[in-house]
Amino acid sequence: MTVRVIDICVEAGLKAEQDLLASVCAGDADYGLLFWRPDDHALVMPRRSSRLDGFTEASETLADLGWPILLRESGGEPVPQSPATVNVALVYVQPQSEPDRDRIENAYLRLCQPMLDVLGELGGAASLGEVEGAFCDGRFNVNLDGRKMVGTAQRWRQSQGGKRPVVLAHGAMLLDNERVEMVNAVNRFNQMCDLDQRCRADSHIALHEQFAAPDFLDRLAERYAKLFAEL
Repeated sequence: MTVRVIDICVEAGLKAEQDLLASVCAGDADYGLLFWRPDDHALVMPRRSSRLDGFTEASETLADLGWPILLRESGGEPVPQSPATVNVALVYVQPQSEPDRDRIENAYLRLCQPMLDVLGELGGAASLGEVEGAFCDGRFNVNLDGRKMVGTAQRWRQSQGGKRPVVLAHGAMLLDNERVEMVNAVNRFNQMCDLDQRCRADSHIALHEQFAAPDFLDRLAERYAKLFAEL
C-alpha cells in the first residue's frame, strides 16, 4: 500500500492527532492511523515547562533562531520537530481481552514493533531502549545501530461511553539528518532555563543516513493495517 503523508505545520499536526483521538473516542471508528510531516520547525514541550525560570526569554530566543516553542498536554522533555521528521500516530480502542495492567506496554509495542521489523529487514540493528545523550530519552526509543531514531509517547482517554479506554500512541521518526540543529535548539533551551541536561548529536541517527529505503513508510503502513485487522 502507498501511505499518504500529510505535510502540515507542527501546530496543525498536533491538532490533527488530537482530532483523530477525539473521533475514535466518540465512536466514529475503532482505530485510526495518521502520518504527518512538519513543513516548519518547532520545539515541542510539556505545558509545565512554561513555569521554568527563563522560559520567556528562552522562548523569544528560540523563536528568533527559527525554533518557536509549542506546548503540549503530555509529559516528557523538549522535542524538536522539523521537515526532517515524519510523525506516525496510532489510535485504537483497547481490546476487551487486554488486561489494564498491560495496556501501556502493549501500546508501545504495537507502535514500535513494526518499525523494528522493517529496520531489521533493511539490515539495520534495531532495538528499544534508552540512549545516553538523546533528547527526550526513554525506554521505548526505537534505535538504529545503537542510536536513537524514533521518540515515542502515548496518551489515554475514555471513550464517550466510558467503558473502554482509547490510546494515542505517537512516534517521531527522524528520517533526514538535522541532528546538529535539533540538538543545538534543545541544548540552548535547557541552558537558558538552567536545566542540567545536555544532548549530543551523535546519540541520534536519521534513517536516510543508513538506508535510502524509499518504501519505508509504505512498509510500516502495511504492518499497521495488519495490526488493526487483528485487534
